[in-house]
Amino acid sequence: MTALGVRERRARPLLGSHAFLLVLTVALLAPVAWAILSSFKPAGEIIRNPLAFDPATFTLANFRGMFQDVPIGSGFLNTGIVLVAKGAITMFCAPLAAYAFAKYRFAGRNLIFGAVLLTLMLPTIVLVIPLLLEMKELGWVNTYQALILPGSVDAFAIFWMRQVIAAVPDELLDAARVDGCGEFGIFRRVVVPAIRPGLAGLGVLTIMNIYNDFVWPVVAASSSRMATLQVVLSTLAQNISGNRVGSDYATITGELLAAASIALVPLLILFIVLQKHFINGILAGSVKG
Repeated sequence: MTALGVRERRARPLLGSHAFLLVLTVALLAPVAWAILSSFKPAGEIIRNPLAFDPATFTLANFRGMFQDVPIGSGFLNTGIVLVAKGAITMFCAPLAAYAFAKYRFAGRNLIFGAVLLTLMLPTIVLVIPLLLEMKELGWVNTYQALILPGSVDAFAIFWMRQVIAAVPDELLDAARVDGCGEFGIFRRVVVPAIRPGLAGLGVLTIMNIYNDFVWPVVAASSSRMATLQVVLSTLAQNISGNRVGSDYATITGELLAAASIALVPLLILFIVLQKHFINGILAGSVKG
């Protein structure tokens, strides 16, 4: 068989894989593209002709009406505050706990780590009532403390970082100890630079989880003043119909699409900017410890 024939045989599976991935990509992105384009259509056109888009009918009416009817600005603000505070706690505490599990030998280490992993098997809804009762006793219902502290040190984050840190050679740590570096100094100067891809991947996942979190915020922050973005989005239809007398289904649909498009933009930008770091982090987190 000639070299040309070998190359052709190798190219066929690649061509089929690329075609499959292209079809899958189109299938996944088509609903997103439709929602964004439809948010710029007149409300009536969304219902009458949902699959067509005429640039001549481009309008911002859905966005203007949505900003008037829905407190989406306060939702973004509350989500931003929770995201910064909770994300900082997760990114600081989870790697430290993972470092202890990965590199220290102490009594009950495996038992404690197993207990941490067991919490991953508990459905979120099982923990809601005990956590809510705890927040009530502390007087933290409808406060940022209730939105930030529960779940800020996530079991999955600890597990993820343990897998990454376990791949760091012990010889590097021993060399730093011989040079007189303290334990926290070893973590900061040796471990952190070595696990940056894993930290980047954890950072992206943490941002996405906090940004999309709905179950706990809707329980812990029942007041509209403390509602996060996802809670605001869940009550959009009620707010629109309540604030605008005689609003019809088309109006509500148009404003819902406008709000969903705005909520999508931060995550879309985040993934585009950090795509390389996210993929590297996923690979780093797959290392067996």
